[in-house]
Amino acid sequence: MSGYKVWIAAARLRTLPLAFASIILGSLLAYSQGSFDIWVFLLSILTTLCYQVLSNYANDYGDGIKGTDADRIGEARATASGLISVTAMRKAVVIFSLLSIAFGTALSFYACRDLGLAYQLAFTLLGLLSTWAAISYTVGDRAYGYSGFGDVFVLLFFGIVGVGGSYYLQTGTWNYSILLPAGSLGFLAMAVLNLNNMRDREGDAKSGKNTLALKLGERGAKAYHFLLVIGAFDLAFLYNRIHPTSNWQNLYFLTLPLLFLNLKKVLKASRPLDYEPLLKQMALSTLFFALLFGLGKAI
Repeated sequence: MSGYKVWIAAARLRTLPLAFASIILGSLLAYSQGSFDIWVFLLSILTTLCYQVLSNYANDYGDGIKGTDADRIGEARATASGLISVTAMRKAVVIFSLLSIAFGTALSFYACRDLGLAYQLAFTLLGLLSTWAAISYTVGDRAYGYSGFGDVFVLLFFGIVGVGGSYYLQTGTWNYSILLPAGSLGFLAMAVLNLNNMRDREGDAKSGKNTLALKLGERGAKAYHFLLVIGAFDLAFLYNRIHPTSNWQNLYFLTLPLLFLNLKKVLKASRPLDYEPLLKQMALSTLFFALLFGLGKAI
């Protein structure tokens, strides 16, 4: 591959639908409450784009220098395969860290312009924490992805911060019930990570990457996957019971066949390669879920 194609491949753009899903859901829920600012939405998307590319580059770098990706299943990683040098990938991590901070700060100051400096600084700090989390998943001696805490951070940043944060930046108000759809999307994002970790558990065991899927074992990880998907639907259903609108609010039920198919294939999976196609399917199902749930509330 030519130079720019290697960098695009390393950015893993196929992970973007999952990252954008939380922003889309939070923004549509805000729209359903009569609040929507297109510039807040666009800045949120740009910031999320930078966070996701940063996370993917940092993951490539961190796993690459630790030898975790040496025998991985699926597409080759740029650092581990030598397509991108360790020095070049480190520089890319620094560049996208700065871009994430820049866009995150611009978003915080613009969206909270009517709320005061304290709120602007608080969301800027949250952006700095998000940047740290994107890097620290695999980089450093205490990378939390190597200790089984990746799932917690996915719930926090793809769910609570992604959905709840974008809702708050659009509306300027907070309702604790927003944690239900935030948790719903967070659970689905955790299911994507769990599929990734189930696929990679053999290589992770060799390299000392002690993910939750590795701790639970194959049967336990499959049961955990079922609980995440079912829990996501339960939280969405509960939110609709608390905030009923019209029958359109059940539009997200159209994702049931996709999620059922995913669960069926997970149950039958017996080899690491069996999980590879399920990752993309689960990520797209999550985006579809976010779109339909949000539109169902906004109509």
